[in-house]
Amino acid sequence: MSDLLRTPLYPLYQQYEGVRCIDFGGWELPVQFSGIQKEHEAVRERAGLFDVSHMGEFTVQGEQAEAFLQKLTTNDVTTLVPGQAQYTLMCYPDGGVVDDLLVYKLEDQHYMLVVNASNIDKDWSWLQEHMVPGVSMTNDSAETALLALQGPLAAEIIGKVTDTDVSVIEPFRFVLNAEVCGVKLLLSRTGYTGEDGFELYVQADQAAAVWNGLMEAGADHGLVPAGLGARDTLRFEAKLPLYGQELSPTISPLEAGVGMFVKLNAGPFIGHEALLQQKNDGPARKLVGIEVLERGIPRPHYPIYAEDVQIGEVTTGTQSPTLKRNLGLALINSQYAALGTPLEIEIRGKKLKAEVVKTPFHKRTRTSKTPTQGADQA
Repeated sequence: MSDLLRTPLYPLYQQYEGVRCIDFGGWELPVQFSGIQKEHEAVRERAGLFDVSHMGEFTVQGEQAEAFLQKLTTNDVTTLVPGQAQYTLMCYPDGGVVDDLLVYKLEDQHYMLVVNASNIDKDWSWLQEHMVPGVSMTNDSAETALLALQGPLAAEIIGKVTDTDVSVIEPFRFVLNAEVCGVKLLLSRTGYTGEDGFELYVQADQAAAVWNGLMEAGADHGLVPAGLGARDTLRFEAKLPLYGQELSPTISPLEAGVGMFVKLNAGPFIGHEALLQQKNDGPARKLVGIEVLERGIPRPHYPIYAEDVQIGEVTTGTQSPTLKRNLGLALINSQYAALGTPLEIEIRGKKLKAEVVKTPFHKRTRTSKTPTQGADQA
């Protein structure tokens, strides 16, 4: 696997006896450190630390930066103030999704975009293709590491290694030059697990010091390193979309259930006309939750039937580690999307009974504002 890309934290993986790495979109990344179930439970109940340094980071600045991003993304960039982040999408003219991403407003006319690792080159090309005078861009992905500390004890743990009062950082807000474990970094209250948490953007050569410092600070709180496996099951239970499964060039934001991040009244953006038409007509397909009522686990691309006709397919599915139920997300014809609608799913040549169920499958009890949506970070 030596030809695969590695994050700055790769040398630290070997200190964990149960670590298992896989080829994930050309990166050698840990699918688990101690076991997906264990890591999943730790994030739901205590805290987990993820290395997501494979994500891409672009800087966009210049006197036309805001107008440029307003044209390229579906959310309303003009509402951002310095120190605020926003979940958004880039779309093709037909309404299909180029990528979903986060936009951080560092200061006026100065932004950071956080894009999915598998889409870095494609996104860069798309943005360059639509470049206008008065905007400059840099690709900072190789120089930037990203750690995600997630779980109900995340604030308590990070509070031990920073002078920043993290209790006052609201969801989708960030501190640009916070000091954590003695390192200056961007500290953001965002995440991709359905739990409270923080994402830390740090210079690549200082990432190991932050990782080790956080692990030490969290030792008495049950903090564990967590891999891609738990990341996927956690975001799935919270119904956070993954690019390539719930979002794609052939699946629009409205079909995927993230229409609240498409601001059709904020002015035209690429894909605006198609999405406005789709909203007015009503999307022909809808992303729903399903539960398999017989013995069988739904997996991506398994066909879904109603009245003996295929009406769609599974986008993500598994046995929920939290609920111990065989659950899935499925993109199906909208006429069958009502809760309780009986369906069938084909698993290994057999059609099993299923039904449409409520999503998200897991929603944490919140005592204060906490993040609920992030870029899919894959």
